[in-house]
Amino acid sequence: MPDEAKSDGRLLDTRPVRPLDERRLAVLRAIVQDYVGTEEPVGSKALVERHNLGVSPATVRNDMAALEDDGYIQQPHTSAGRIPTDKGYRLFVDRLAEVKPMTPPERRAIRHFLEGAVDLDDVVARTVRLLAQLTRQVAVVQYPSLTRSTVRHIELVPLTPSKVMLVLITDTGRVEQRIVDCPGTVGETVLADLRAKLNAKSQGRRLPEVPTALEDLPSGFEPGDRPTVTTILATLFETLAEQNEERIMLAGTANLTRFGHDFPLTIQPVLEALEEQVVLLRLLGETADSAMTVRIGHENAYEGLNSTSVVSVGYGSGDQSVAKLGVIGPTRMDYPGTMGAVRAVARYVGQILAES
Repeated sequence: MPDEAKSDGRLLDTRPVRPLDERRLAVLRAIVQDYVGTEEPVGSKALVERHNLGVSPATVRNDMAALEDDGYIQQPHTSAGRIPTDKGYRLFVDRLAEVKPMTPPERRAIRHFLEGAVDLDDVVARTVRLLAQLTRQVAVVQYPSLTRSTVRHIELVPLTPSKVMLVLITDTGRVEQRIVDCPGTVGETVLADLRAKLNAKSQGRRLPEVPTALEDLPSGFEPGDRPTVTTILATLFETLAEQNEERIMLAGTANLTRFGHDFPLTIQPVLEALEEQVVLLRLLGETADSAMTVRIGHENAYEGLNSTSVVSVGYGSGDQSVAKLGVIGPTRMDYPGTMGAVRAVARYVGQILAES
């Protein structure tokens, strides 16, 4: 499986792991695929009938017994077939040959839907709805982090002789506007000079670096103009400070109702966890910048999500991730399809932001 789709999650099962030969790995793959597709525990007879494993039913039974001994599968009820454990899903994901690619019509539909967005809020809202629809899971999208965003442009628009609109535009399409009441009349020449110097010193810089880059700017103006310059800079710095709070958007919570039997006791802990923005931000924060991360069951540190899997990835332009997005669903998940959808949506969101 490609490195970008591996997880660094920790397993709680500490039993020694015997290397699996390809035949037993094929049996495990078949069990995962059948259980995800049928929602029913899988028996050896069904495996032989549905999959071309090339061995006898007795051999399959022996392989299933070995997989159970090693903690990859378990028997939920007496006389029932077997289902994958968290450890089994983990091996299945780590040994995936490839994720399921989106079809050309699906890719065109994704891009067309996202290209219709009018601003950053609309991009995030469309992305989270799209991801929930594609995966039929709960989708989570983090707004681009201003700590990773850079300045695209700063505009100063005169409103009255002593009032100016400050407009900050980031590379991720975020637009912040503030009205500045200046201590005196603002001349057009001073405003044009300040606009040029602000952009010359800040364009391309990450937002946390901007105050340091601009702190000496007032000294380049005439003494009579410095109070105005200082006032505008103070508003800009306040705007940067106010926007440090991380934000997320959630969609598709109702999709969990389709999986009620996948949660051992009740779905309530999962719903409570989804209401905690701090928990969701922490989940996404555990994702490496550009790598796909899959956390399965007890690999999720938050107890309320121990019956779920989280598939997440960073998005942005190029290799630079500005935020994360992902989905949350039961461990009985179509991992190849979900990972393919998450990766495709992240790629298109990054392209949309880069073009905006």
